[in-house]
Amino acid sequence: QVQLVESGGGLVQSGGSLRLSCVATGGLFVAYALAWHRQVRGKERELVAEINQDGVAEYSSSVKGRFTISRDNSKKTMWLQMDGLEPEDTAVYYCHARRRFIGRTADYWGQGTQVTVSS
Repeated sequence: QVQLVESGGGLVQSGGSLRLSCVATGGLFVAYALAWHRQVRGKERELVAEINQDGVAEYSSSVKGRFTISRDNSKKTMWLQMDGLEPEDTAVYYCHARRRFIGRTADYWGQGTQVTVSS
């Protein structure tokens, strides 16, 4: 069982920066693919960025060049550095961990952290 706790959200002006953290307890952290998702109330949750077990990162087109995802397996921690924030980035951000086994997939989510960008 993996538990994920996000932190680092808050209120920031347009053009500003925030750094989100996701700390994991339990499980074999290095074996999990990790991702950040976000959700605006009334809309579907969307993938923002993901990083695999080898540290290879991918980004949605809406954040590419502005956000950076990273992980430190020794600290069981993942980060999302968000620069050049825009009001459209306002959402609840969720940490996600996934591990594939034979015949099943294990998915874990954090509780979310609110990011609000004012214009």
